[in-house]
Amino acid sequence: MKLYVDLSGKQVTVSREPEPKNDQNGSQRSERGTGRLMWSTQVFVLDESGGEVVTITTAGEKPGVKVGQIVVPVQLEAIPWATNGRNGTAFRATELKPATASAAK
Repeated sequence: MKLYVDLSGKQVTVSREPEPKNDQNGSQRSERGTGRLMWSTQVFVLDESGGEVVTITTAGEKPGVKVGQIVVPVQLEAIPWATNGRNGTAFRATELKPATASAAK
């Protein structure tokens, strides 16, 4: 089951340039099955209750977004994880699109 995140009423702003998502050896990770390269983009998500910094992973072409730009993550998925007594939530999107003027409001 996939858990998709509803971003209605939230503003997502790029807070760090997209970077290669690397493994423990420093090599860029690739998506299983397709071999597409993976990218990590840090964003700031703001709504009426405050804001939070999260990192969104995408695969394929490097996202063409810049720091300070408002974006729309396409099919944003929350992926819970637990490893060696640690746990958290990873976020993955099929694409990060620059927001249009109407979508940014």
